[in-house]
This record gives sequence, C-alpha cells and structure tokens, in this order.
Amino acid sequence: MKGKRKGTIILHLFQGNKRYSELVRLMPDISERMITKQLKELEIDSLINREVFPEVPPRVEYSLTELGKLIHPFLKGMYKGGLLFENVIDSFES
Repeated sequence: MKGKRKGTIILHLFQGNKRYSELVRLMPDISERMITKQLKELEIDSLINREVFPEVPPRVEYSLTELGKLIHPFLKGMYKGGLLFENVIDSFES
C-alpha cells in the first residue's frame, strides 16, 4: 500500500461510510486530484468499496471492505505512535 494519505482515508472510513465530498472536507490539505487517485488505488487493492447510486445527480459512497477493516488496528497504532514520537521530539526542542 503506497500512498501518503491512504491510511488517513482508511481511518476516516472506519468511522463510517463517507461520500466523496465528506472525504474532501475531512482532508483539506490534500488536492481533490490526489484524493481521487488514492481512492481508486485503494479500490483496486480491495481495501475499500465504491458504490454508485443511480440518482440525479449521481451519489458515490465509499466504505471499507473486510480487508480494510482488518488493517485498521495497525494504522491506528501507527498513528498513535506517531503522536507520541512527535510529543517526545517537541519536548527535546523546548
């Protein structure tokens, strides 16, 4: 799984299904082009589902697959570890 923000996307989807616009709002520091690219790659890797609803305008919703749910605990641990490491580094700089 290569991609700087894929873990973030998975962590957001673990909280529940999200529409594309919701993911864009949750990650304002990443371009829509990059979000789209990483969503496609996650779908190819079978980590997320993309469901298109036959409405006007079309509604697209993303959710985690079972495989995506399985890697969540590892991503969450890495995230928490990163926060702890950041706090340690900050304490040395103070």
